[in-house]
Amino acid sequence: MSDNSVLVFTPSARRAQAERGSAKAYERKTATGFPDRVTPQLAEFLTGIDTAFLGTVSAAGAPYIQHRGGPKGFIKVIDEKTLGFADYRGNRQYITLGNLADNDRAFLFLLNPATQQRIKLWGHARVVENDPDLIARLFDAGYQARPERVILFTIDAWDVNCSQHIAPRFTPEEIAEAAAELRGRIAALEAENRELREAVSRAQRSA
Repeated sequence: MSDNSVLVFTPSARRAQAERGSAKAYERKTATGFPDRVTPQLAEFLTGIDTAFLGTVSAAGAPYIQHRGGPKGFIKVIDEKTLGFADYRGNRQYITLGNLADNDRAFLFLLNPATQQRIKLWGHARVVENDPDLIARLFDAGYQARPERVILFTIDAWDVNCSQHIAPRFTPEEIAEAAAELRGRIAALEAENRELREAVSRAQRSA
């Protein structure tokens, strides 16, 4: 933990909490601060997500959010303070890159609809160009996309958001896996049912 609560709960946010009666609920967070390093909980969460939203802001203060995705676990732990992911060829607008060139403050919003979990991270981001070794480290082999650069995110604070209003959604792969497990259970029950019927039939014949 670090003394970073003012980053998450700005003076204006604290005034809003006080005015609306929620300040007491966040007294402990305000006093102790938020985690600012990768924990086992955060590392495990990262292995299960395939989508993220990266928030940046321009020099003039205009906010921008960009979707980033890849195979599950595409955001990787570099060290206890740093996350990284390969940046793939897209529509070549480069708004995020332009924003980060002027202002490195960034925000990651991570969501796993299957488990109805979300995590918010405040920090700084930087773009790394022309580093094939780092790209190879962060690129998931076999993924059908062309990595062009890497984005590194340094964590200043993170927090687990509540699961309220997250509608559970599943990927085709998750559905296929669940369906395969269900088919296996059905086949086992059908086999057990056949064996029971045959046992009853044998008992009736010998009676």
